[in-house]
Amino acid sequence: MGGWSDGGSSREFLDAIAEGDLCGGTVAEVTARGVSVVLDGFAARPLGFVGSLDLSWRRPAPVEAGDRITAAVIAVEADQDLVQLSLAATENPGLWAFLTGLRRGETLSGRIAAIERFGVFVELDDGPAHPVFPGVGFITLPELSWRRFEDASDVVRTGQRVSCEFLQFDTTNGEARLSLRATQPDPFRAFAQSTAVGRTLRGRVTALVPFGVFVQVADGVEGLVHLRELSPTPVASPEEAVRVGDGITVVVTAVDPQRRTLSLSRRRARTAAG
Repeated sequence: MGGWSDGGSSREFLDAIAEGDLCGGTVAEVTARGVSVVLDGFAARPLGFVGSLDLSWRRPAPVEAGDRITAAVIAVEADQDLVQLSLAATENPGLWAFLTGLRRGETLSGRIAAIERFGVFVELDDGPAHPVFPGVGFITLPELSWRRFEDASDVVRTGQRVSCEFLQFDTTNGEARLSLRATQPDPFRAFAQSTAVGRTLRGRVTALVPFGVFVQVADGVEGLVHLRELSPTPVASPEEAVRVGDGITVVVTAVDPQRRTLSLSRRRARTAAG
């Protein structure tokens, strides 16, 4: 980027920037949130910003006001007059080149490198090492399995080999977001194809929430019984009607395969039986 007159508008300046560009600039301010940067070619005010998570990669060498930096553009937010920048991208070009070359939906294989309470790190077979994390691949808890589980270690173990679907490039952490469950059959899809509204099912209460209860009616399939559908007589909380682990009879009132939602009624099942 270069050759821009400082007298131009910020919108015109931002329109000339694209994701993946390298931008030079001067650090204007360092806060707990991150670093504001006056970009070369637009001296009127800071338009660049490097987030604190990106900066955490630079613990041995923090930046200070007045420092010159070169960073990669990871997002242009014209409405906010903001260019999101990454110093980690310019400091780890091999990692960034690998991640930007990935395409959504492709299958990546590797080994479970670490299991944390917030997700699972995967050391990819064909990817570079990550300078900070145990692996370049990362699976969030919801993407581990279609089925309910208490802990990630209930689904995978350290050292286990896995094949996952690539979802997106997390530019903040420099990691490939993966899905293990996407490579497995979705039990809800088969259930939705074979279950019609009005069908009576037996299920087990798995969770109580303020607005109702969740009930498992098939392997990997749970539905919601809203509070108003929990009992023939009104109840103020689910604890007045059921407990976790109770077996109950319910009627299917709605199935949405796209949203993967299942609505159930215990009240209608009791009315029909009575």
